[in-house]
Amino acid sequence: MRRLIQLLPLELACLLSLSIAVEAADWPQWRGPNRTGKCEETGFNLEWKQAPPLVYMTEGFGRGYAGVSIVDGILYTTGNQEEGQSVVAADANTGKILWKTLITPSNPEHSYPGSRCTPTYDNGKLYVVASSGKILRLDAKTGATDWEKDFQSEWKGKMMSGWGYSESPLVDGENVLCTPGGPDAAIVCLNKANGNEVWRCQVPQIGEEGKDGAGYSSIVISRGAGVKQYVQLVGRGVVGVRATDGKYLWGYNQVANEVANIPTPLVDGDFVFASSSYDGGGSVLLKLKKSASGVEAEEQYWLPKRTFNNHHGGMVLVDGHVYAGHNQNQGFPTCVNMATGEIVWGGDGQRGEGKGSAAILYVDGKLIFRYQDGKVVSIAATPAGYQVLGQFMPEYQEDKSWAHPVIVNGKLYLREQDKLMCYELN
Repeated sequence: MRRLIQLLPLELACLLSLSIAVEAADWPQWRGPNRTGKCEETGFNLEWKQAPPLVYMTEGFGRGYAGVSIVDGILYTTGNQEEGQSVVAADANTGKILWKTLITPSNPEHSYPGSRCTPTYDNGKLYVVASSGKILRLDAKTGATDWEKDFQSEWKGKMMSGWGYSESPLVDGENVLCTPGGPDAAIVCLNKANGNEVWRCQVPQIGEEGKDGAGYSSIVISRGAGVKQYVQLVGRGVVGVRATDGKYLWGYNQVANEVANIPTPLVDGDFVFASSSYDGGGSVLLKLKKSASGVEAEEQYWLPKRTFNNHHGGMVLVDGHVYAGHNQNQGFPTCVNMATGEIVWGGDGQRGEGKGSAAILYVDGKLIFRYQDGKVVSIAATPAGYQVLGQFMPEYQEDKSWAHPVIVNGKLYLREQDKLMCYELN
């Protein structure tokens, strides 16, 4: 009861801080409510001549590149603490840490040490994948662990390369989905209440490109060709799995590379747009069609790496156009006509305002590019041309600024390793 009483003033403060021009919404998971990287709030002035007001900068979130989820004024993320990788909950309005829960007995050993997973919030529970390879359910109020499953012992889990599991799990109805990458359990569906296995999917070798095992992407839902399915980018490429029973439906191998397949695919009706970087990467538009075996994926076009590839900052689809940073470790601002594959603007001919790959967020007709060097840039989300509206350098920057920006209730949240910055946009 004491914890509930402590939270009531916070909820009241959230309501009182709303701007009339802004429709506040929660951000319960990776890339937002629909995993599209799009914020529905409006009414901001993002034409920055200088940094917007800094509400706070606080620390204690641990090492890592994980994003944040925010529900009912509480912020959740993951990070490597001194004792091991942990889930952290904080007051989103002040940054004060409310609780930490250890999810690994020590910090996982892999390249680029640190957490990756953005916790998924659903009905008072959090679902998290540790970079060591396991999935857990925690109570969102207290941080208590309800259940956990280890990828290796349960499903012989495997990553395509050694940079740690980076998935943010998908909750769908009564189930939670994750990607251990095992030989007969590439993707698994679990009962979210108890962690019991509902089904597992074996992904066959669908081509010579890429590697066996899980990639660094997260699952999205498609209803292409009239069949509900889960779309995921794994080591061997992009695949579709029937939601009801885990049957493997289709796969496309050419988009795979030998190092790391990372961006979350975009789904739009019967279409899937997928991209990867590194040697062999590129981008593809697939159309899902009914077939005798269920669903098949038909290539509409292929864009070679030099034309367009997204490294790991993500892509957003707005009014038929894909916006993203192009090229490995470059983040060149780019607009692609999704139907035709035409580079409308950007590409190799358009250097960005910042350096390195760019994590992207769409809000109110604009794109927020957060570059690897920390710079935050506002760009008009229009095929009419590349137009920078504003930019600023955050209060603090270190290492590689890979955590994706999030906007909730008129505030911009930037995770920077152990620190969290919150900027007021109203």
